[in-house]
Parts: sequence; structure tokens; C-alpha cells
Amino acid sequence: MKYLIINGPNLNMLGKRDKAHYGTFTLADVESEMNKTAAELGVEVDFFQSNHEGDLIDIIQTAGEKYSGIVINPGALTHYSYALRDAIEVCGIPVIEVHISDIHSREDWRQVSVTEPACIGQIAGLGLRSYVEGLKKIIERCESIG
Repeated sequence: MKYLIINGPNLNMLGKRDKAHYGTFTLADVESEMNKTAAELGVEVDFFQSNHEGDLIDIIQTAGEKYSGIVINPGALTHYSYALRDAIEVCGIPVIEVHISDIHSREDWRQVSVTEPACIGQIAGLGLRSYVEGLKKIIERCESIG
């Protein structure tokens, strides 16, 4: 089984962003940890990051041709991109939303996710571990649906 890990706007700046919310790890660290976790779980992962909403939508729309599921951190698009939500809803494979920080205890506008209802769930506030737990959850879902 192969899974796609998607990171949205500004996540390429991990390590430089507010360390109180995002820690000191980089996107390369996320990818390294996810490769390690995938190997331990006997699956493969690919990565995609873009600061452009349309690029994210394009890859989600075609992901079902190559992947069993998606782990996505939509970044700020979480809070307002109905276009991204629609792409997730119709992509034909399970998607789980992850966030490094606890979006539910941050600014009011960050507490709302318009993309979560199209996903099988959301994991937030675990730092880098949010991605690991997200991958485990999506694998579990994909194995249960065969």
C-alpha cells in the first residue's frame, strides 16, 4: 500500500515559524520520520508540498489512481478553502487531516476547519507525532475497507 503525505502553504517554512506552535523541526524532518514510520508499518509514502491551492487540488483529484489514502496538513487552507474540501470529498480515497499545533486552542479563526468534514478524522496538537498518528489511522481505515 502507498500513501500520500500532503503539506499546504507555509509548511515548507517549518523550523523558521513560531517555535511555540510549530516546534523546531523542519519539513525534511517530517519526511524523514514518515519514511521511517512507513518502513516500520510496511507501507510506502510519497510527499507533496505546495503553497498554491490549485496545485494541492490537482494532486488530490488524481491521488486515487496511485494511493490508498492521504494524510494532509492543509495549513491555513484548513480554515477557508471549500475548494480543497470539495477535492477531498470527491477524491475517492480516505483522507485524514493533521495539524502540528492544537488548532482548537488557538485564535478563533483557526479553531474552525472547513476541510475536516470531508476527512475520516483530524489529529491536532501532537507536533511531529500528528503525522505519525495520522498515517497509522489512515492505514487502519484502508485495511478495514480492504
